[in-house]
Amino acid sequence: MPVVELKGIKVEVDEDGFIQEPDSWSEELAAAIALTEEVETLTEDHWKVIHYLRDYYQQFGIAPMIRKLCKDTGFQLKYIYELFPSGPAKGACKIAGLPKPTGCV
Repeated sequence: MPVVELKGIKVEVDEDGFIQEPDSWSEELAAAIALTEEVETLTEDHWKVIHYLRDYYQQFGIAPMIRKLCKDTGFQLKYIYELFPSGPAKGACKIAGLPKPTGCV
């Protein structure tokens, strides 16, 4: 697996840029990954989605389905795409430090 350096943080990633060790994730790393996903600044709403994804993953070992993400955060899908232009699976999960989702997020 390749190792990339983002803002001075070295991390192992897969071919799509998802970090391989979710435990190596930090908010500083999230901000660095966000820049690669066309997200300049992480707002309170970004963090709400990111922390929800991380908590769900830690509890169940998978990313939540998109319907559950929308329901539990109270955000409509359109708004999640505004927050994460590359989408909830690619963008939000990557920034949250989750492995690449295998199905629909």
